[in-house]
Amino acid sequence: MADPTPVLDDLRAESDELDRLVAELSPERWTLPTPAPGWTIAHQIAHLAWTDRSALLAVTDEDGFRGLVEQALAAPDTFVDQGAEEAARLPPAELLSRWREGRTALDDALRKAPQGARFPWYGPPMSAASLATARLMETWAHGLDVADSLGVTRAPTDRIRHIAWLGVRTRDFAFGVHGLPAPTDPVRVELRSPSGELWVYGPEGAPQRLTGPALDFCLLVTQRAHRADLALRAEGPDADRWLDIAQAFAGPPGTGRPPTGAVG
Repeated sequence: MADPTPVLDDLRAESDELDRLVAELSPERWTLPTPAPGWTIAHQIAHLAWTDRSALLAVTDEDGFRGLVEQALAAPDTFVDQGAEEAARLPPAELLSRWREGRTALDDALRKAPQGARFPWYGPPMSAASLATARLMETWAHGLDVADSLGVTRAPTDRIRHIAWLGVRTRDFAFGVHGLPAPTDPVRVELRSPSGELWVYGPEGAPQRLTGPALDFCLLVTQRAHRADLALRAEGPDADRWLDIAQAFAGPPGTGRPPTGAVG
C-alpha cells in the first residue's frame, strides 16, 4: 500500500511556493489575467481552494461530497467555473485565508486517513496518495498560470515526479475521453528529471516509446503547453497519438494551449 507521506510533503511544499508568489500581491494584481481564458489570479487560487474543499469533503463527509457530484452532473460544462467565480469575488485576504485553511485541513485529513482507505471522487475512488497526487498536479499547473501572469519563471523541481507518474497512469483515460480505444501495446516512457535522474516507466522492450524532459511531459499532460513547443519524442503510432491528447486531469477533453513556436 503506497505511503502518502512523500507526496503530501511535496504537495505542502508546492502549495507554500505558490503561496509566496501571491501572499504580498496588491488587490489590483489579483485581478491580472492568466493564460486560462477569463481567469484572473484570483480565479486560479479560488479554484484551488474550491477543489481542496471538495477533496476534504470526499475524505471526511461522503454524503456532502455526493451533493457536489450531483451538482456537477447537473451542470457539467459550468460547474468548475462557477466554483472559481464565486470565491474569486472575495477580498484577496479572505480568499487567501480560505485557501490556506482548506489545504491545511485536507493535509491533516489525508495524513490521518486509515491505511488502505479509498475515497469517492469525480471518477473512480482514490487512495490518500492518489488524491494528494491529483492535488499536487493541480497546484503545480495552476501555479504555472499564476507565475506566467506575474512574469515569474519558476525553477522546476523533482516534485513533478508525482505528476509524471500520474501522466503515465492516465494514458488509457486520455484515449477514452476522446472516444478512442485504449492502445493494446505497452509503452516505454523515459523522462529526464530536473535534477538529471532518468525516470522510467513500462517494459524495456515495449514497441511504443516516449522520451524527453520530465518537465515537458508534465506540461503536456496538464495541457500547459502544446506538443509542438516541447522536446518530446514519440516512437510508434499510439505514442504519437498520445502526445496529441494527453490529459492527466479528470473531466471532458481539455482544449489545451495553442503552439507558440518556441520548441523546448
